[in-house]
Amino acid sequence: MDTGLRTLHLAADTHAITSHFAIPLLIKTPGGLVVEITDGTDEYNATNYRVSFFYDLAKASVNRMAFALAHELRPYSATAVSLTPGWLRSEARLEAYGVTEDNWRDATTRSPHFAISESPAFVGRAVAALAQDPNVSRWNGKSLSSGQLAKIYGFTDLDGSQPDCWGYVTEVQDAGKPADVAGYR
Repeated sequence: MDTGLRTLHLAADTHAITSHFAIPLLIKTPGGLVVEITDGTDEYNATNYRVSFFYDLAKASVNRMAFALAHELRPYSATAVSLTPGWLRSEARLEAYGVTEDNWRDATTRSPHFAISESPAFVGRAVAALAQDPNVSRWNGKSLSSGQLAKIYGFTDLDGSQPDCWGYVTEVQDAGKPADVAGYR
């Protein structure tokens, strides 16, 4: 119970606390943007059990926070979204696999589905694309993925590809198929 509650608190409380302090700054000027970074889209999280009871709640809660903020920020002409990267090649993940950004593909011998992974720059480019979109309010309250936004805005990952992790995870990885990123990268 203690570990589960800690997981839930670390996931949800950090977003709520940040919002508590950042929102007053954001609403001073109309047109602000809140991007809640999470793991998994509403669609994926709604149909897939995520590791454990507490982890599952934690992942769904961040998407719901963006939805709630969208409603609360509407009077200030601000937009709130949740954004999920795909399988992120974070520093911690690269270190765990004993690889770097330059040779990350070597990790696929250990974890073949890591072939769909994306660099942190990819989700960063998704945030930048949202921030530059004069019609960003169309996304208000939505759960988005970096791969989805890459197709819409046309940005790429560092290697020039547009990884569609959540499509891949659903249709290949979770379906028990062998790793093959053709059509997803």
